[in-house]
Amino acid sequence: MTLPTHLLDTLEKAAIDAGKAILAVYDAGPTVAYKDDQSPVTEADERAEAIILAQLAAAFPDIPVVAEESVAAGRVPNIAGGRFFLVDPLDGTREFIDRRDEFTVNIALIDDGTPVAGVVYAPALRIAFSGAVGHAEKIEFGPDFSILGRRAIGCRTRGDKLTAVVSRSHSDPQTDVFLERNGISDHRSVGSSLKFCLLAEGLADVYPRFGRTMEWDTAAGDAILRAAGGRLSQPDGSPFIYGKTSQTEDAEFANPAFIGWGRSRDCDPASSELPGEAAHVTK
Repeated sequence: MTLPTHLLDTLEKAAIDAGKAILAVYDAGPTVAYKDDQSPVTEADERAEAIILAQLAAAFPDIPVVAEESVAAGRVPNIAGGRFFLVDPLDGTREFIDRRDEFTVNIALIDDGTPVAGVVYAPALRIAFSGAVGHAEKIEFGPDFSILGRRAIGCRTRGDKLTAVVSRSHSDPQTDVFLERNGISDHRSVGSSLKFCLLAEGLADVYPRFGRTMEWDTAAGDAILRAAGGRLSQPDGSPFIYGKTSQTEDAEFANPAFIGWGRSRDCDPASSELPGEAAHVTK
């Protein structure tokens, strides 16, 4: 598989420029509206998406883009070619509205159902995560959006005591059952796709998610997690794929439940099984 030249540079620049627009709205105070599914949207979502779409179209005019606000408006491109971008211009809108700094910009490239490159940028925290097949990085920024430094990151090997990351705004009883049945008492509540990045950085071991998500919510973080040596799968261990457009039981691009894992004990990122894991998970 050959990735487009300067792919990550383009994704990073688009995310940074979108982040600037988001912070301008954040500082001024957003106006909140609600979509048909009652999820919130602000002018920051719309401005950021316009910036990202323009830059992706200029750099990669032949690769279609599936973006959250465009899909909500009924604009869904043909992705039959197997390669497309997934964009969430403002992941963690509830965090954004509540003035918590954990919101992110997510951009990912999907190839044949697999996220092969992604960028997650948290502008208010002045950090970003970037990854393509086999290599992931954490990037730190100054107040003027200049890059202060980069460092390679990777998932840690699981020990006997696991740390989980869970959703701050979307907790559910199944997650509590998963933590209890796998003996996990140490967990952190985090907003947006930063949960994937904590796994990729080696600061946690598992991210269970049983509530509803969409592909643009997960693709960029998933790409970074996989690049860092982790894995995302459905709770029964089956593959987690993207480009789900013909679903009879849910909307286009809706995700099933999933479990994100750091590196397994034998350091094989292709193995996500924890002893007893499949038997314990409640679907």
